[in-house]
Amino acid sequence: MTSALSIWLVIGLAFVFANLPFFNERFLCVVPLKSGVKTWWVRLFELVVLYFIAGAVGKGIEHYQGQIYGQNWEFYAITASMFLTFAFPGFVYRYLVKRR
Repeated sequence: MTSALSIWLVIGLAFVFANLPFFNERFLCVVPLKSGVKTWWVRLFELVVLYFIAGAVGKGIEHYQGQIYGQNWEFYAITASMFLTFAFPGFVYRYLVKRR
């Protein structure tokens, strides 16, 4: 796998993971909830968990390709902001699009 392909793989995975909480009513797409409806704080918790899963996949790919580089707080602030930006289409679909 080339480095360019792995970068796009992680970006695409982050985009999918960022939108998953808004397109289903199961916790992490696996566990059905007793109430049947997810609240906003469950969706926020899912976003945080999926952010770390996407980061772990990216770190695994980086380890597979060679040396893992240390990151400072700036890296995590930028990737968290990018992850929230990726979640915007799912948020719009769930909360802003009017349905009949």
